[in-house]
Amino acid sequence: MAKILLVDDSNTVRDEVGGFLTKNGLEVITAVDGKDGLNKLKADPGIKLIVSDVNMPNMDGLTMVEKIRSELGNNAVNVIMLTTESNPSMKERGKAAGVKGWIVKPFKGESVLETFRKLSA
Repeated sequence: MAKILLVDDSNTVRDEVGGFLTKNGLEVITAVDGKDGLNKLKADPGIKLIVSDVNMPNMDGLTMVEKIRSELGNNAVNVIMLTTESNPSMKERGKAAGVKGWIVKPFKGESVLETFRKLSA
């Protein structure tokens, strides 16, 4: 089964998005911030897709992606940002780090479900 790592400091978002994805047949692992997300990815090579917030304590989502690419040397995992952040310079930074998509909250699961399935396969 496809594994998705959901990284968000909000319990509500983790419950809502994680619940939706699980209900639709995807295996979801959650992390509370970028630092936790980095550690979970290191521990589980089966993760194919990361869905992450940008603004979080300890380590933000963009720094996490940059570390995944540079420190872990992992260019294979797909990353989608799910955030309230719509700043063009943030999006450019994400694109430079290899982010595949940028979804501005609120999460509309049905509209991205097939994309998430493809990116986590």
